[in-house]
Amino acid sequence: MTPRLGRIAFACGAGELCSPRNIAGGFGNPVRVPILIVASLAALTASACIDENILDQMADSQPKANRYRESKFYADGLTMKAPPAGTVPRERITLNAVLTTGREPDGPIQTNGEPLPVYVKAVPMPVTRKLLELGRKRYDITCGTCHGPLGDGDSIVARQMALRPPPSLHRYIEKPAGYIYEVATKGFGMMASYAAELTVEERWAVVAYIRALQLSQNTPAAELPPAVRQQLEAQPALPSPAPAPAPHHEEKK
Repeated sequence: MTPRLGRIAFACGAGELCSPRNIAGGFGNPVRVPILIVASLAALTASACIDENILDQMADSQPKANRYRESKFYADGLTMKAPPAGTVPRERITLNAVLTTGREPDGPIQTNGEPLPVYVKAVPMPVTRKLLELGRKRYDITCGTCHGPLGDGDSIVARQMALRPPPSLHRYIEKPAGYIYEVATKGFGMMASYAAELTVEERWAVVAYIRALQLSQNTPAAELPPAVRQQLEAQPALPSPAPAPAPHHEEKK
């Protein structure tokens, strides 16, 4: 007897379990049905009645109070509470806006209606060896993974990012220090914000170290002090970087 797949709708009514027997050939003729077909039908049936909040059950069912509404939890009946005395939000800009934002007061309004940003040109804290060592440590952990140890955009991770590889930081040698700080704070393009990973001091330390990288990779050897130049020339030549892996292409049929 030939299996009649057209009986699926009649054999499996609402609330019934669809088995291979009644899917394919009727109740009297058991016929094997590929597991993939059964799984697909089960997925379609489940999707019709799936709970949209199954992955976030707290979204609607968790007790909560909306802003400006009366609260039955607090004795004073207020939902929105004043911050504790003597505290400030961590996101609030301090009185030293140059340090926390990397910007000077905004310039004139542009044609797009936005004020012209004015970035600080130099790192607004003493650039000491200790600060540079901190910047190198945080750069190697947070930034060098994509931008490369030398800041030239050459890294193992960058070679795998075909959509938009990280740029070389040496292209931004003319950008003010405040601009680089803001990018680290707010992110840019496909790069996320690193304000949660880097404190204000660490962000400026990274900016100072990037300036050191830019200086080291763009200064002619003839401009170095004689002692430094001799030490540099005595070092063995670095091996050429490995070529980027060729992209995978589908075989021609």
